Amino acid sequence: MSKSTIIAEEYRGGSLENEHNGIICVLNEQKEVIYSKGDVEHTPVFYRSAMKPIQAIPVFDTGIERKYNLATDEMALFCASQRGESYHQKSLKSLIEKLDLSEESLICNESYPLNESPKIDYICKGHEKRKLLHNCAGKHLGFLAYSRELGYSIADYGEFNHPIQERIREEIEVLSEYPKEKMNAGKDGCGVPVYGIPLRNMALSYLKFVKPEMINDKKKEKVLKRISDTMQAYPEIIASHDFICTVLLEDENIIAKGGAQGVYCLALKEEKISIALKVQSGTELLWPLVVAEILKKINYKNKQTIDNLYKLRSTKILSDAGEVVGETKIIL
Repeated sequence: MSKSTIIAEEYRGGSLENEHNGIICVLNEQKEVIYSKGDVEHTPVFYRSAMKPIQAIPVFDTGIERKYNLATDEMALFCASQRGESYHQKSLKSLIEKLDLSEESLICNESYPLNESPKIDYICKGHEKRKLLHNCAGKHLGFLAYSRELGYSIADYGEFNHPIQERIREEIEVLSEYPKEKMNAGKDGCGVPVYGIPLRNMALSYLKFVKPEMINDKKKEKVLKRISDTMQAYPEIIASHDFICTVLLEDENIIAKGGAQGVYCLALKEEKISIALKVQSGTELLWPLVVAEILKKINYKNKQTIDNLYKLRSTKILSDAGEVVGETKIIL
């Protein structure tokens, strides 16, 4: 691959050990590409879990928050890639009880908590894997709730032709301005449809979360704002503490969500700028460093957010004993 697509180099003892290629797109409010790396116009990239705020649009549009007296942390689960912390488990149990849904209706696989500490605690207490602890369980509960409220089948909610999945595809088309018939389609790890579009269009879909008036649909504008506000109200629910989503969402100016295989999206409210990136190796370890460098490149005003990203991942490569043995260089 061309040197121009390399976004990170890792050195050990002064010698190059790894190179990471990537695609990056930064858009302004006029939908103009103000920075790019790689092919942002044509190469399709699967959203993976960065699609969750869009997948939450239908359930946020049903009125179930009032009907079932759902708390904000419970609503945030519809957008989340929860990692099994105690606060995730508490909110998940409360949500499924309030919605009166069966855990067996979830098509996602049974799972242990993702984060190491709650996983060890959970296993030591003799608990079995369960579907409710799957990383995407909150999203799936949203699909079930939407389907039941509108009278659709809940048995096949993960199929491409199910009304909830067709609605999501239409929402992506509206936000990304990319024709749904041209989207790459596949199944995500959790068993539901996921779509691939060029990174410029992916960035555009996030731009509309911070500039919803671009849609020219007052009802949809309110839904997008509620989703953004909900994510920012409970950053730790969206992923977990000590995670890039939390650091970014704690900044009241940023909406952000990551996806598997190196995909990350965010948008800045005041600046009306959106960013989408894909680390081609699929690693998530580079996210904090790449995002921090992009924010520096656009001269982002909140230096504390940038500092917090570096606290998550240092440019220094350490041995197991904490000795500095190398460095990571981000190349923009």
